[in-house]
Amino acid sequence: MSPDPSVPTSVPAAVPASVVASGQRVAVVTGAGSGIGAATARALAGDGFHVVCAARRADRITEVAAEIGGTAVVCDVTDADSVAALAAACGDVVHVVVNNAGGAFGNDPVESADPAQWQQMFDVNVVGLQRVTAALLPAMRASGDALVVTIGSVAGRVAYENGGGYVAVKHGAKAVMHTLRLELCGEPIRISEVALGMVHTPEFSLVRYGGDQAAADKVYDGVAEPLLAEDIAETVRWIASLPSHVNIDEMVVRPRAQAAAHKVHRA
Repeated sequence: MSPDPSVPTSVPAAVPASVVASGQRVAVVTGAGSGIGAATARALAGDGFHVVCAARRADRITEVAAEIGGTAVVCDVTDADSVAALAAACGDVVHVVVNNAGGAFGNDPVESADPAQWQQMFDVNVVGLQRVTAALLPAMRASGDALVVTIGSVAGRVAYENGGGYVAVKHGAKAVMHTLRLELCGEPIRISEVALGMVHTPEFSLVRYGGDQAAADKVYDGVAEPLLAEDIAETVRWIASLPSHVNIDEMVVRPRAQAAAHKVHRA
């Protein structure tokens, strides 16, 4: 991912000592500056977590963290030093990690797709997922009862035309979660993936279509009630609220109007 010149190179904050001393549970949400990430940060804060809001845009995460009494940490999941700084800022104990940072870039057939966009998607959705999870595993182990939730997609289950790159990376993210669950079996860490159908957020389709608002709006044209960011946040909150022996391996969440990736009722 190309660097954002507006992002400071230093970590602006760390989990306060008072949070550590009180034993309050700590949750980390990547991509927390907007959409599903911001909604998830709010939902977890409402359940008593101190939430570390991590994302590339300092102004966005600062606003969300201030609203919920959390901590804002600038982080680019594609940069190893940035993720290491995030882990340092979170401290020695983390209870929940929500791997939400991701995205789709481009909507072209395999034949004419831009390999650079595919590489960008892989770096964010798969390598970034691995990098964040690995960096925070020691702190999750130290909690004695931790949870990793990755925001996936129905694209990780079924292929569709003009989505080859995104389909590939979301299958990859699912595979990482399946592998991690096997590797951590016997440890006090739950592994969950929430696979999304059609969710209407301000940025996802707009980014995918390179800022073309008309093309982004067409995705949801005629769909009266697509899912919203708050709907997904509630599923993450619910998973995190379950007893520690209950692991929701996978949850597929679609709006009622969407029967499958290619089958959507439009008015």
